[in-house]
Amino acid sequence: MAGGVIQKSGGGRRGRRRGKAAAMSEINVTPFVDVMLVLLIIFMVAAPLLTVGVPVKLPETAANAMPTEQEEPLTITLTVDGLVMIQSTEVADGELIPKLRAIADQRTSDKVFVRADGAVAYERVAQLMGALNAGGFNNIGLVTETGGPAFGGPSAGSDDAAP
Repeated sequence: MAGGVIQKSGGGRRGRRRGKAAAMSEINVTPFVDVMLVLLIIFMVAAPLLTVGVPVKLPETAANAMPTEQEEPLTITLTVDGLVMIQSTEVADGELIPKLRAIADQRTSDKVFVRADGAVAYERVAQLMGALNAGGFNNIGLVTETGGPAFGGPSAGSDDAAP
């Protein structure tokens, strides 16, 4: 027996649990991250499509953006063609105030936003605002693009001083 090999029996199962495998104690976040990235991309693409669909070239001003509202704002648009639109529905001049009153009765906010193309005459915008005021709509906001001139100083975001 002097050169014999001694083997242990037991089948190599020492230290293993019998039956079910051990429960996995870590959370796999990779699928969660994948789903969130896909949702982020979907919302980034869809968000610009949720704005009012009447194309106008708004004038640029140095005014800051207004805080967002919980309810979709009531928007009146003056197009370069002279059309008056509530949201995206064309309205005749004589029907504007009665339709706005009917809509305003169903809303919680009394704000009215006026969007006018930069090429529309100032007289037309003033007539619209006067009609809104005479119709009882006193909380009126003008919608513009940011980045326009700041009279009396440099434009917003500029580091240059006026000479």
